[in-house]
Parts: sequence; structure tokens; C-alpha cells
Amino acid sequence: MFSRQAVRTLRAAAPASRLVARAPAVRTYAAAAATEAVKPPVAVFGLDGTYATALYTAASKTSSLDPTAKALATLEGIFAKDPKLTTVLAAPTLTPEDKAAIVAELTKQAGAGSQETVKNFLAALAENNRLGLLPGITQKFAEIMSAARGEVELIVTSATQLDNKTLNRLETSIAKSSYVGQGKKLKVTNTVNPDIVGGLIVEIGDRTIDLSVSGKIAKLNKLLTDTL
Repeated sequence: MFSRQAVRTLRAAAPASRLVARAPAVRTYAAAAATEAVKPPVAVFGLDGTYATALYTAASKTSSLDPTAKALATLEGIFAKDPKLTTVLAAPTLTPEDKAAIVAELTKQAGAGSQETVKNFLAALAENNRLGLLPGITQKFAEIMSAARGEVELIVTSATQLDNKTLNRLETSIAKSSYVGQGKKLKVTNTVNPDIVGGLIVEIGDRTIDLSVSGKIAKLNKLLTDTL
């Protein structure tokens, strides 16, 4: 895990020459991503989306999508556990030595020591003072990879946590419906929101089915208001 102690040690003497030595590789990476663009299966927006798209292109060209996705997913999990890391990465006072240490630590935590695409990408972010975008980049890259794998996101919101049996029944039922295209795979997430009181809110891709108690109450209130 990328612990608080690890963050403090990032300022240890990781020589700036590491970052300088990677500069040619960074330029090569940028050029490779731009020369023969591989169009991602879905468009993602924002500056972090631009970087995520460039990484997808580079990883596609080097046939390293799976290990790159695994490394980025690991980093996404680390950032989710410790949101303060974003502040550390975005600090304007970071020296070249700090950035080199951060790149080395991130590479280690992501298990990407042998993944040149990931290492060069992280070095490029450091060189361009964009390390603070990395949490957003990991999320956008996950969106691209999910689309590439033919996954359809299914978000089930309930007032309390659903058990696996209930989730599996929902997944099986929805997978057979017209809401999911042929050959697509469902990526199921259960979120808890006590405010819905009871029932479910089901989101499939860009569709939302509100079966919650709170939704029914809102509709009833609107009906009464319109009638009066």
C-alpha cells in the first residue's frame, strides 16, 4: 500500500538523474502515441481523459493493454484509500528529485517495474507537472478499458447492502433484458443510500429505472401538486 510513511519517504534521495535519464523514453512515448492513433472504444473528456486516451493508444501499440490496465487499477485503488495523495502529487513545490522519487514509488506500488509503457507515462506526467491528474486518469482509463471489454455498467442503489444471492439474481435477469446488448457483460456495483427508504434504483449504462420508495413518494407528491 502507498502508505503515509511512503509519502514522507518520497523526498528521500532518489537521484534526479533517474527522471533525466527517462527523458528520451518520454519523448519516444509521446511520439508513439501521436503517430499512429488507436481510437479508444469510448470518448473520455477533460485533460485527464486526454492523458488516459494517450495511454490507451500507447499501450495498444505496444500490446501491453492488460498489464497497463492492471497497474492503473492498482493505483486507482490506492488513491481511493488515501485521497490525500492527490494533494501530494499536485503540490507545486515538488522538486525534480521529489518527482523522481514519486515516479519510482508509484511504479513499485503498481507492480509495473517491467512495464515500460507505464513507467514512461508516469515520467511524462512528472515532467509536465501533471502528476496531480493521475487519480482522474486512472478512472478515465478504467472507463475506456471497460468499454473495450464490452462491459455495461450496472449500478444498483439500495437502502441497505444487498447480499450476493440477490445481486446475482438481478444480474441474471437484467442480462437477459433488452437493456443489455448481445455479447455485452455486466459490471455490477451495489451502492447504499438510506435516503431511498426502500426498493431499488437500477442504472444500466445511460438508463435509470427508479423502483425506490422515495421515488414513488416523489411521483405521488408531484401528482397531488399538479392536481391541486
